[in-house]
Amino acid sequence: MSSPSTAATNSTPARLHGFALSGHVHRVRLLLSLLGLPWEERELDLRQGEQRRPEFLALNPLGQVPVLEIDGQVLSDSNAILVYLALRHDPRRQWLPESPVQQAAVQRWLSLAAGPLAHGPAAARAAALFGRPPVPQAPALAERLFGAMEQQLARQPWLAAPHPTLADLALYAYTARAPEGGLSLAPYGHIRRWLAAVEALPGFVPMPVAPGLEALS
Repeated sequence: MSSPSTAATNSTPARLHGFALSGHVHRVRLLLSLLGLPWEERELDLRQGEQRRPEFLALNPLGQVPVLEIDGQVLSDSNAILVYLALRHDPRRQWLPESPVQQAAVQRWLSLAAGPLAHGPAAARAAALFGRPPVPQAPALAERLFGAMEQQLARQPWLAAPHPTLADLALYAYTARAPEGGLSLAPYGHIRRWLAAVEALPGFVPMPVAPGLEALS
């Protein structure tokens, strides 16, 4: 594990603007915790449209969470924030390795997190969480993604390297909460083992279970 950044004790706490039930926000929260960085949270109620208020749009004109204020910067897009934190606050370069091969592998999984994960498991869960119509393509996208993850995790314990990286953090939350969207993880033994390994990391913070969907998780 990476030792906490010295900046963690010499700077004001970061401010994370987000929504507790967002997997995009959770991946940032998780890395902040694993790096030992201090932060405070400003919760936005996405159901009430607080992400569209002028004061938040001044931080991110796209009206999307998360937004992280840190080191005098205002950062948006969860994967971009992960990269920034890894480059700025992880001098050992565990989370975004210097090896070109491993770094390319991390970037590949970050792309999958923004593609099949977002449009598959995350979309299915969002439909259940917000009471929207089911997303027809979500189960097929999830099956393809989980199949690729299962194959990779059969070969090695983590997605992109012999140790945990940003790839694992980016894929964790929406995979762990896939059952909330009606997607079973029962066929994927290697994924379930990997989820337990992520949850055993020192400094791990859990992804909250969505109210009303507890029985599915």
